Amino acid sequence: MSLLKRIEQGQNSGGQQSSGENNPPAPAPKPPSEAGAGSGGDSRLSSLQARRVSAPSTTPQAGSYFDLKTRVQNKLLAEIDPSMDVSKSDEVRRTIQNLFEQILADENIVLSRPERARLFEQISAEILGLGPLEPLLQDDTISEIMVNGPKNIYIERKGKLHRVPVTFENNDHVMRIIERIVAPLGRRIDESSPYVDARLQDGSRVNAVIPPISLVGPVLTIRKFSKNPISIEQLIQFGSITPEAVQFLKACVEARLNIVVSGGTGSGKTTLLNVLSSFIPSDERILTIENAAELQLRQEHVVTLESRPPNIEGRGEVTIRDLVMNALRMRPERIIVGECRGGETLDMLQAMNTGHDGSMTTAHANTPRDAISRIETMCLMAGLDLPVRAIREQIAGAVDLICQQERMRDGSRKVTTITEISGMEGDVITMTDIFVFEQTGMDEAGKIKGGTRPTGLRPKFMEKIEAAGIHLPPSIFGIGERRRY
Repeated sequence: MSLLKRIEQGQNSGGQQSSGENNPPAPAPKPPSEAGAGSGGDSRLSSLQARRVSAPSTTPQAGSYFDLKTRVQNKLLAEIDPSMDVSKSDEVRRTIQNLFEQILADENIVLSRPERARLFEQISAEILGLGPLEPLLQDDTISEIMVNGPKNIYIERKGKLHRVPVTFENNDHVMRIIERIVAPLGRRIDESSPYVDARLQDGSRVNAVIPPISLVGPVLTIRKFSKNPISIEQLIQFGSITPEAVQFLKACVEARLNIVVSGGTGSGKTTLLNVLSSFIPSDERILTIENAAELQLRQEHVVTLESRPPNIEGRGEVTIRDLVMNALRMRPERIIVGECRGGETLDMLQAMNTGHDGSMTTAHANTPRDAISRIETMCLMAGLDLPVRAIREQIAGAVDLICQQERMRDGSRKVTTITEISGMEGDVITMTDIFVFEQTGMDEAGKIKGGTRPTGLRPKFMEKIEAAGIHLPPSIFGIGERRRY
């Protein structure tokens, strides 16, 4: 007999009477201190209160299941030693499983093997993990998780959004999960600071927004961290970029050109930045600067810096700009800024212009020309009274290449433009497209067909590439035999 049917009929030995269809639902479970928690139950429970799940008010059938789950979980929390090191997840999980089996035996709760496994996984996820989100985090096909309040959860899979039948119990349940994410990082979220950037232990990027800013309840967005970083071979296989464009970008990185990766939200900028950084020689000292560390560099000599928000007293803030200025004193050979958002852009340009060539960063923009305009605007945010022409000269002298990423309407991510910053004419920054994405049609599955084709123009910085001992064949730029896509 299934668990739900057994609970509805009141045939377990938890003291419930048999109830028919017209009888009221079973009463709410007693707190652990009254349900056999023992003399030390209250003190242990208080230290683990943040991990308790309160019983939801749902339909009688779902409510009965949650009542059982809550009762077993609260009793389990009362029995767990609060001094256990939760970081030793395997050891804690074995302890939880032993106590779980003991509680089911003591209460004479008979469950089938699938029901028992399901109940245990849900309870252990609440105690050790992120509750209802754990199955989504373990699914490697999911790239993003979006929690819009407790009852509306969406995922991104293969570039498309889908709603999933997963829910939290209430707003408090979502808040407990958010607190569990941000607390170990020394960050806070409350009414005075109602949004926060954070990361999970595996590096996944997290953003949380809570009321009163959010009107739909706590909102949680998780950009999942790929356990196996996407390789350049996979990007070629996915059709995101062509081998010729990869060969060109690899030469640009090795020749220490300064590169900006631009694109919209979720277009794959960080993925491309990771791939480009993999071309950096292993004997160079690399400094990465991010709001929430998510770059996956495989070189040995890498120093990772992460910004820090102010504490509850408004002190102790360390901004990206502070880190960029400090990085110049750390003898970097390459500086990689995860994303330029403000005044640190001017410091980044100055670093590129003062011997720290080969640096890379990302920016939000729809086109390479928009990226230049946005860089100008962010430089003005530094608070210095600089003329626009001076800023444009800094940009033209610092940035060599802009790689434009785009998420296409079929959900795929592609490098749509590779553009050289070739100089200035008057007050205007001149740009030359070296590679441009050309769409040739759609396949039977609705996927966009095409490739990043060369325009037939050679960049002016080819002398710098050749000075580094790198010689690219003319066919890379579409000179001579032209490849068909």
